[in-house]
Amino acid sequence: MSVDVTGPLHERYDEILSERALGLIETLHRAYDGRRRELLGKRAERIAAIAAGTELGFLPETKEIRDDPEWRVAPPAPGIVDRRVEITGPTDRKMTINALNSGAKVWLADQEDANTPTWENVVGGQLNLLDAITRKIDFSTDSKSYSLKPDDELATIVVRPRGWHLPEKHILVDGAPTSGSLVDFALYFAACAQLQLDRGQGPYFYLPKMESHLEARLWNDVFVTAQEALGIPRGTIRATVLIETYPAAFEMEEILYELREHSAGLNAGRWDYMFSVIKTHRSSGPAFQLPDRNSVTMTVPFMRAYTELLVRTCHKRGAHAIGGMAAFIPSKDPAVNEQAFAKVEADKTREAGDGFDGSWVAHPGMVETCRKVFDSVLGDRPNQIDKLREDVEVTAEQLLDVAATPGEVTEAGLRNNVSVALQYLAVWLDGTGAVGIFNLMEDAATAEISRSQIWQWRRNQVTLDTGETVSTELVERIADEEIAKLGDPARYAAARSLFLEVALADEYVDFLTLPAYDRFS
Repeated sequence: MSVDVTGPLHERYDEILSERALGLIETLHRAYDGRRRELLGKRAERIAAIAAGTELGFLPETKEIRDDPEWRVAPPAPGIVDRRVEITGPTDRKMTINALNSGAKVWLADQEDANTPTWENVVGGQLNLLDAITRKIDFSTDSKSYSLKPDDELATIVVRPRGWHLPEKHILVDGAPTSGSLVDFALYFAACAQLQLDRGQGPYFYLPKMESHLEARLWNDVFVTAQEALGIPRGTIRATVLIETYPAAFEMEEILYELREHSAGLNAGRWDYMFSVIKTHRSSGPAFQLPDRNSVTMTVPFMRAYTELLVRTCHKRGAHAIGGMAAFIPSKDPAVNEQAFAKVEADKTREAGDGFDGSWVAHPGMVETCRKVFDSVLGDRPNQIDKLREDVEVTAEQLLDVAATPGEVTEAGLRNNVSVALQYLAVWLDGTGAVGIFNLMEDAATAEISRSQIWQWRRNQVTLDTGETVSTELVERIADEEIAKLGDPARYAAARSLFLEVALADEYVDFLTLPAYDRFS
C-alpha cells in the first residue's frame, strides 16, 4: 500500500484510519483522481467560454435524457423517506448529539461548509459519527451532560463530504495529496456503511459544489467501485445533490440521471448559488451584479425560476426536493424572535406550497416551526413527490435573468459583508466552521458570497447609496472600522489578511477555502 498519513495519530485514530479505509482511499484515488482534475479543468474552460460570449443553457447533447418520460431514480431508502425537517451542522461532539436529538428527520452531518478541515476535525468528526452510530457518544460541560435519545427518536445521518475542488494534504497516495471528497467519503463508508445497514438504514450523502452531470457521473462511479470493493450491495448508497452552482441549475435532470440508482434527490441553496452566479459571470459586468445579499430573497425572478425548476425536475423523476436553510438562531430578545420566526414560517410555507418535501434549519430551536409548516401540508404523508408541478415551465432566459433582481448596493450592505466575513474567517482559522453572527448561523457559504459581492462591486465601480464608489481604499477602511467595533484587533489580523486577499484580488479566487487551507500545516 502506497498511502502515507502525515497528520499526527491521536488516540483512537486507528479506528478511522484503518487498513480497510486507507486501502479504499488508495483504490479511489488511483481510479478517479485524474478524472477529478480533468473535470475541475473543464470548470475553468466554461468560465473562459462565458467570458468570450458563450452563455449557459440547457445542453443540446443531453436533450434525449430530458425528453425521455420513462426513467426514474431509485425509490426512497429507509430513514430518508420522510425528510420534512432536516438540521445541518458540523460533526463536533456536542452538535452531533444535539442534531440527532433535535426532532428533525435528517441530520446533514457537515464535513464541508460548516467544518474547518483541520486534521483533527477531519478525523475527529468521523470518530464522532462512528460513536453516534454505535451509541458510544456522550459530552459533558461543567453544568450539563449530553447523551442520545432512543434510536427511534434520532435523526438519520446524511454526511456531506468536501467538494471536488478541496484537497486533503495529510493523506498522500504515491506522494500526492488526495481529494478531500474521496477521503471524507471513504473514511465514513469504510467505518460506518455496514453498521448503518445493520441498523436498517444505509450510508447516505449530500454532494456539494458540483457543476455538471459529468461530475455526478464521477460520484456514481466512485459509489459503484466502493460498494464492490467493500462487499456492500450496489445501490445501497443514496446521495442528495446540492444544486448550489449556477451551471448545475441547467443540468438538474442529467445529474439525477447519472446518479439514478443512488439518487435521493436535489436541494436548493441560497448563498452558494448566489456566490456561483458571481463567480460564473465574473466578467459579465452589471447584467449579473447583485444588490445587498440580504435583499436577494428566494422570490426574486432568477431564484424563483431555479426553485420551481428544481421541484418540477425532482418530482418528475420520483426524487425528493429539499428546500433551503433557515439560518436564524433563537435570541433572548422576544421582539427579534417574533419577527424572525414569522419570516421563517413564511419562507417554509412558500416552500411547502411549492411542492418541496422538506427543508433545512440550522438550530434545534427552529425544528418545530419548520415541522408545523410541513405537517400542515403533508399530514400523514411522508412526502409530496406525487405533486408533479406540471404547470412549471422554466426557460434558460428565466434562470439567467439576474438583471431583474430588485434592490440596491448600500453602505450598510457593504459593512455587513465585511463584518460577517471577518468574524467568520477568524473562527474558521481557529478551527470552527460554523458560528452564530447577528442571530444567524453562518458557514463558509456566507463568507464566499460576502467577499464575492465586494469583489464584484469593486470591479464594477459600484456607487453606494452614500455616493461613495466601492474601491480598495474604502473596503480597507471599512474593514479596519468594523474590526475596531469588534475589539481585539490582533484576533482579526489573520482574518483581515485572508479576507482582503480574496475580496480585492485582481483575478477572482475560485474558493477562499483554498488559500485558507494553505494557512494550515
